[in-house]
Amino acid sequence: MKIATWNLERPTKTGHKTPDILRDIAKIDADIWILTETNEFIDLGNSYNCFHTKSFKGKFYKSGDKQVSIYSKYPIIKNIPTFRSDTSLCLEINTPFGNLVVYGTIIGNFGNGGDQFRLDLNDQMLDFENLNKFGNFCVAGDLNISFSDNFYFTIEGRQKLKDAFAKLDMKIMTKDIHQNIDHIVFSNNFLKNRKIISGHWNEIEDKIKRLSDHRGVFIEILH
Repeated sequence: MKIATWNLERPTKTGHKTPDILRDIAKIDADIWILTETNEFIDLGNSYNCFHTKSFKGKFYKSGDKQVSIYSKYPIIKNIPTFRSDTSLCLEINTPFGNLVVYGTIIGNFGNGGDQFRLDLNDQMLDFENLNKFGNFCVAGDLNISFSDNFYFTIEGRQKLKDAFAKLDMKIMTKDIHQNIDHIVFSNNFLKNRKIISGHWNEIEDKIKRLSDHRGVFIEILH
């Protein structure tokens, strides 16, 4: 089972990067995608079931923009309410390893500075605690925090997330990827002793990421 997340930096139908973004998505071929700063025109094909967050209101946002979209090749059992329906989305998905609650998110729509990030972070940590009670749990998306370097983080935000995930017995699978703020976090109970493969794409070329301003990351859980 492969799960991936990528912030698309608000693509447009006519944007010159959009065909390459779609080609990279097809190449990764994840079973579950959590796309952030995306748009509802992004179509991954008939093999996926899809849910979007409600539209986020703001002067920089255009028609169809969605903060989070989750695509799944596996059956979606239900859509679980979150504290804020325009910035986070939670689905229970029937995977080959059992049912999995997937929470897709952006923490802080305008970065990790200011009150909006801190308020979102505190409310989402309450979501994490409540939803973790369902059992197998995954958090994925744009956390606006790097864990392995000084690329982009706040001391308070980093520590709160690390403490919250440790308390819930969850592992940040992507924490060692440098210059990366998009993460996949799993319940240790779901991972058990299975072999895990991880990777990333949209590499930095001449200090610029090629297709969006974020790396894409994935993990693959093997039998």
